[in-house]
Amino acid sequence: MSPQPPFPDASGALTLSGPAGALEVAVDLPEDDVVRVPAVAMVCHPLPTEGGTMHNKVVTMAARALRESGLATVRFNFRGTGASEGAFDEGRGEQDDLRTVADWVRATRPGDQLWLAGFSFGAYVSLAMAAELQPSMLISIAPPAGRSWDFDAITTPTMPWLVVQGDADEIVDAQGVYRWLDGLKADPEIVRMPDTSHFFHRKLIDLRGAIKSGVRRHLPAAHG
Repeated sequence: MSPQPPFPDASGALTLSGPAGALEVAVDLPEDDVVRVPAVAMVCHPLPTEGGTMHNKVVTMAARALRESGLATVRFNFRGTGASEGAFDEGRGEQDDLRTVADWVRATRPGDQLWLAGFSFGAYVSLAMAAELQPSMLISIAPPAGRSWDFDAITTPTMPWLVVQGDADEIVDAQGVYRWLDGLKADPEIVRMPDTSHFFHRKLIDLRGAIKSGVRRHLPAAHG
């Protein structure tokens, strides 16, 4: 595997060397008028086989909310998506992709907290890796409990955890998500959004507000 690039000083695209080949990555920094905090949030995208990429509107809005909270954000395309090499691996190899990007963030920003967020399939992948990666904050948007992913095998998160779920989700069974959460020995902050579909149509600004409100008390102190 070739040496990885440094963490950029400005927003932009880069390529990491991943376990299945190149990984396409987008790093975005907070605007100049935002007080920056020492944390980097990784945001994982929905199912590639259904058109999910790091440019998904829910993913980009979640990243925007986190940047407005002072964090740098890292989005990346799982293997076989966009310019990322390899082929879809049902969530297994995608966990290896996530590990690679997280290792790069920690190696290049060792003084920063690592936060982990994901939408739909990306929520499953990030939940499956949370016990290993131990992020300082975990954000799950419409986690697909009850679909084809093995949520029973997920270790109950022990870090601060925000779950955002639309009550009118036509892809993920909202009640199934709530039942899954009820069965865990965990106390996540759950934001139930009424009249909200899976892709948060006409509700993206509400999602942005829910994330900013949900993470506020968990933000690390700003440098300076």
